[in-house]
Amino acid sequence: MYAIIDFNGSQYKVEKDTKLYVNRLETPEGETVEIDRVLLVDNDGKVKVGTPVVKAAKVTAKVLSHVKGDKVIVFKKKRRKGYRVKNGHRQYLTQIQITEIVG
Repeated sequence: MYAIIDFNGSQYKVEKDTKLYVNRLETPEGETVEIDRVLLVDNDGKVKVGTPVVKAAKVTAKVLSHVKGDKVIVFKKKRRKGYRVKNGHRQYLTQIQITEIVG
């Protein structure tokens, strides 16, 4: 059984016990999060497609930890002008684990 969810502006394909990283949540570690925006549910070949969401379907997830992502280097340069700028960015992420899919 798997589901496709819309969570914080991104879509994810999830199954039970799947761990994934999402943008930082305000929920403390150890708490649960309910996701109501379920776009598709596949239960052993029986597919339910929402218009736009599946009614009475929800996904429950547990917040495991708050982390920072890998560093991304942003380098800007204009040739022959002596202009060079180097910046780094680390995204704040939250790791969640899917505990239940209902639908």
